[in-house]
Amino acid sequence: MAVKVYVVYYSMYGHVAKLAEEIKKGASSVEGVEVKLWQVPETLSEEVLGKMGAPPRSDAPVISPQELAEADGVLFGFPTRFGMMAAQMKAFFDGTGGLWREQSLAGKPAGIFFSTGTQGGGQETTPLTAVTQLTHHGMVFVPVGYTFGAKMFDMEQVHGGSPYGAGTFAGDGSRWPSEVELEHAFHQGKYFAGIAKKLKGASA
Repeated sequence: MAVKVYVVYYSMYGHVAKLAEEIKKGASSVEGVEVKLWQVPETLSEEVLGKMGAPPRSDAPVISPQELAEADGVLFGFPTRFGMMAAQMKAFFDGTGGLWREQSLAGKPAGIFFSTGTQGGGQETTPLTAVTQLTHHGMVFVPVGYTFGAKMFDMEQVHGGSPYGAGTFAGDGSRWPSEVELEHAFHQGKYFAGIAKKLKGASA
């Protein structure tokens, strides 16, 4: 039976969505793994989004909290808001009380990826503060560590990402994920899928 990996994200301007697509490619490269992209519900009105200059949302289906239980592993992606996850993703987690009550997600692996505006804008604090959500659900946090290798130490160019997961710098919104950041995202997807496959095999 295939291992189901869900990539669940919120992306207002498309930067996190770009990382999510690459993570899906990486996870899909692992034999026996099925990957599905999902986005969480938007909490802002179309009027407000229009005033903020947000582009149309991607065509990824919108997930309900209950659907998380179908996955063998989940990668969550979101932009930062003052060093923590965006309110839309937090609202989604706030709706998982039923899953928490039954501990339906306990033991499932989970990963995190993210986007920040600046180098000091939350490449570590955003995923670090998000781990609390996973902890209460009993999920197994799978950081990417330094498995991406030498490129994590490259000082010749600006790049997002950290041992917590893949990341990008959006700047004023005009900067898009670089080649290195996309490679990091692909690697995270592949690495995470491998762990999820091992965990499901061990419990079979």
